[in-house]
Amino acid sequence: MSQVPRSPVSTPEWRAWLVWSVGVAAYVLAITNRTSLGAVGVEAADRFQADASTLALFAVVQLAVYGGMQIPIGVLLDRYGSRPIMTIGMLLMAAGQLTMALSPSVGIAIVARILLGAGDAAIFPAVLRLVATWFPAQRGPIMVQFTGIVGQAGQLIALVPLAALLHATTWTITFGSIAGLGVLFAILVALIIRNHPPERNADVTVNTDTGVIRVVTSAIDTGVGIRAAWAHPGTRLAFWSHFTSPFAGTAFILLWGMPFLTAAQGLDTAHAAGIISVYVIAGMVLGPVIGDLSRRLPNYRSMALVLPAVGVQMLAWIVVIALPGPAPLWLLYVLAVALATGGPASMIAFDHARTHNPSHRLSTATGVTNAGGFIAALIAIFLIGLALDLQGAGTPETYSLDAFRIAFLMPIPLWILGVVFILIERKRTRIRIGLDPDRRR
Repeated sequence: MSQVPRSPVSTPEWRAWLVWSVGVAAYVLAITNRTSLGAVGVEAADRFQADASTLALFAVVQLAVYGGMQIPIGVLLDRYGSRPIMTIGMLLMAAGQLTMALSPSVGIAIVARILLGAGDAAIFPAVLRLVATWFPAQRGPIMVQFTGIVGQAGQLIALVPLAALLHATTWTITFGSIAGLGVLFAILVALIIRNHPPERNADVTVNTDTGVIRVVTSAIDTGVGIRAAWAHPGTRLAFWSHFTSPFAGTAFILLWGMPFLTAAQGLDTAHAAGIISVYVIAGMVLGPVIGDLSRRLPNYRSMALVLPAVGVQMLAWIVVIALPGPAPLWLLYVLAVALATGGPASMIAFDHARTHNPSHRLSTATGVTNAGGFIAALIAIFLIGLALDLQGAGTPETYSLDAFRIAFLMPIPLWILGVVFILIERKRTRIRIGLDPDRRR
């Protein structure tokens, strides 16, 4: 590393912002790709003559591939840097959406979701690496938050323009258009993004106040590293916090929200899109607020932020499905805001992982933590679809409010399981770091 200049960043500010802007725009498109099926779930069921379990399988496969690719992506980023990995990721998503556009059957559509999940997995870690290599280290945390907030706009793009394009044209034109955007952004990434500023010859992050230079790493250790991370109760607390907080909102936005609001609650597409838009916007607004509270309350994050967020979600969810008839519009907006707390609250899990693990194990602990939310979302999405099928309400023609009431009971055991383990691991963590006395055996 002796060849790397040990001086403050001299790259022009505009160049760093240009690289970040292209990277975050690619991330917005990745989010649009990720949530595209949720915006047109009813139309997808009609096109493929798919029952609810099969429709859920589309999302489950996509998320499973996304989660499973995190370790390989980390290794590849450390070897090749952000630019080639992002370019390949955009091309994979474009191939997935083109396959979806032309798919004549469920089997081919599942292949399309596999390609989509693999490409999506590459984008966010690569953009975070660009933040670390192009901006001063002390600006990193706020840039990461900003990246996440801007990226969520992709959900709005999937929700409104994508659905409108589908209703105005055809399935093939709509998903073919997204594929074309993917190719365009692959070209932009290849032309504009560079792994690191030209005055450096490695992916490093520089603290411009102290001159300290650190190598940027993304890889997740295997074997001993994973076991060592899981052995610390703080990592397990992080895992269960991420498991419990965001999965209901993920299941809602990724697949089941639009069918529930239109087919079960009887809303038209515009009102349903408005409710899901409120979910997205509320999450973007609540993110900085909950992030600041997490900074101010480091020893009370679980009790003051994570568990209240879970409680608000459970309460709103149960009230909506317990009503004898369709919920009033205002209550559905309340549900959207309640579910929106889950995403920002889940980010606290990464604070736990960072706090309780040494720097050489941070990527491993982060990967373990990130798996929690995906596992819970996979289970919830699949169980809701299975519950609909078992009631004979697995297609858009047979969706009903009563069937969704039963199906939407499926997340409740997951919330309860998560809360129990959060309380257990929180106590163990506080004992481990000396905040609580050890319990007598």
